[in-house]
Amino acid sequence: MLGQLQQRRVYYDLIGDAGAPAVCLIHAMMADGSMWSPQVPDLLKAGFRVLRMDLPGHGGSAASSEPSTMADLADGVISLLDHLEISKTHYCGLSIGGAIGQALAIHNADRLESLFLADTVSAAPPGARGMWAERLKAVEAAGSLAPLADMTMSRVVSAAFKEKNPALWMGLRDTILGTEPLGLAQCAHALAEFDFTASLPNVRIPTQIVCGDDDPATPPAEGKKIASLIPGSVYAEIRNARHYPNVEQPEQFNAVLLQWLRSRTA
Repeated sequence: MLGQLQQRRVYYDLIGDAGAPAVCLIHAMMADGSMWSPQVPDLLKAGFRVLRMDLPGHGGSAASSEPSTMADLADGVISLLDHLEISKTHYCGLSIGGAIGQALAIHNADRLESLFLADTVSAAPPGARGMWAERLKAVEAAGSLAPLADMTMSRVVSAAFKEKNPALWMGLRDTILGTEPLGLAQCAHALAEFDFTASLPNVRIPTQIVCGDDDPATPPAEGKKIASLIPGSVYAEIRNARHYPNVEQPEQFNAVLLQWLRSRTA
């Protein structure tokens, strides 16, 4: 489904009974809402209403020429919730989606029932600005995300996953290539500039953090750091998984996600 929000085309997918508790799923960089395909059937079966949204320049959503902050991206989520008349939602975000979730918990806590943060960090790491500048330069020279595709794939899933699931692996890679360079730049600016470390101790949203145990992009230590900062939060690791544990180990991931959501709706 397409919506015109904040004068920008936004693609989203809303499935499930209108009276069911909502779960909003926000994807990683260079991905789109389809990365949550392993979660949607189990969430629907468990009685939840599922909302997926593509970030700017990703999937079916249009990019902007203006760089975004993490607060801007969070505002985009709120605009969609308003458009759909969803007053409160459980939120699940991975990577940049997890950073957006932190922004929501800090600035829009009244819209969240609970927070599920996967494979993310509390602040841009040292050197993030230079790293993204280098990557964006390569993308601009190529006119596409091709220079980043294989490097990104090696970080998000393992070689064993590629061997066992070649078609799915290729689909993930094609999604990287389908990302608009402008959208990458827009979201990369947000990723290179944020720091929620000082604000997270003030978060009072029930929070679950998970991380793939072999994630080279946002290692488990980063998830544990977030858990140490948000009062009352809990942490779990997904075994034999890299940066996309929901794709690589969906049974493990779904078990943790559903147990968490059921504990918040009982």
